[in-house]
Amino acid sequence: MKHLKVVLMIIIGLSSLTACGQKKVQSGTYNIMLKTLLKNDVRVISVKEAHQKKDDFTFIDSREKAEFEVSHIKNAIWVGYDDFNMSRLKGISKNQQIVVYCSVGARSEKITEKLVKSGYTDIQNMYGGVFEWINEGFPVYDSKEKQTNKVHAYSKAWGIWLKKGDKVYQ
Repeated sequence: MKHLKVVLMIIIGLSSLTACGQKKVQSGTYNIMLKTLLKNDVRVISVKEAHQKKDDFTFIDSREKAEFEVSHIKNAIWVGYDDFNMSRLKGISKNQQIVVYCSVGARSEKITEKLVKSGYTDIQNMYGGVFEWINEGFPVYDSKEKQTNKVHAYSKAWGIWLKKGDKVYQ
């Protein structure tokens, strides 16, 4: 936790810098944090592009079940992270267009790596995760598939990146 606070303070201090490459999230500070957090060894897709083509993709949610139940992208399939199991993807073709997401993109990057190693061919990690999806004003749905403003913010340290929505920490 102490290490995370130091990293966040450094990132906030660097917020005036312009991130290298194409900016894929609204906030420059958030973009810098993501560029240092992610390995970027899998294909990525911006939230805006994922939303524009949402009907073409199968969305895979790699957060924990409690996070998913608070809210998720409509029709997303929950696969988890700590207890990830490939069997949850039963019926999804290895050639299907898939976008994997989590809160910010770190857990989903690791699940994307696993899926690529398992033979999935058209798969991308959503850069900025569901936090950026909500920051962009795109809808999320609760466990009863009703639109909601609630978002599981993972922790107060990570919740700073969520600028819209009602943060839930349970």
